[in-house]
Amino acid sequence: MNAVWRKASRSTSEGGACVELARFPATIGVRDSKDPEGPRVALPMSAVRELMTRIKRGELDG
Repeated sequence: MNAVWRKASRSTSEGGACVELARFPATIGVRDSKDPEGPRVALPMSAVRELMTRIKRGELDG
């Protein structure tokens, strides 16, 4: 299956944290936009929702 990857709206071209997302039937794929052939993660939709909620709340800020 050929995934259609799109750059996350908050990603920038300034060398920061840049991710791309792709929708699959039961999961969302996540990869580093600067290394598209590198590792990828597939997460269930519920995990993606939880992750986005925690990011927006600042719970994962280091």
